[in-house]
Amino acid sequence: MHINLTGHHIEITTSLRHYVEEKFTKLERHFDQINNVHVILNVQKMQQKAEAKLHLAGGEVFAMSENADMYAAIDSLIDKLDRQVIKHKEKLTKH
Repeated sequence: MHINLTGHHIEITTSLRHYVEEKFTKLERHFDQINNVHVILNVQKMQQKAEAKLHLAGGEVFAMSENADMYAAIDSLIDKLDRQVIKHKEKLTKH
């Protein structure tokens, strides 16, 4: 899995990069056919925004999360993506 991490109005520190990479390994446990991930971290005034687009075998998944804390926004984003990836995997196994 290749992770592209982009920051808008925020500097991507090594600790933030390691946190994102650590959280995305959780998704690999559920579905190992994740090809590419594009994560955008954005700061707008007091809101921290995290978006991610996953390129999976058989489709794409997108999620977005906002919070006052960037780490909480990333956690919420991972939870949303986790549910969508599991749903995508179940859809593939039914066919």
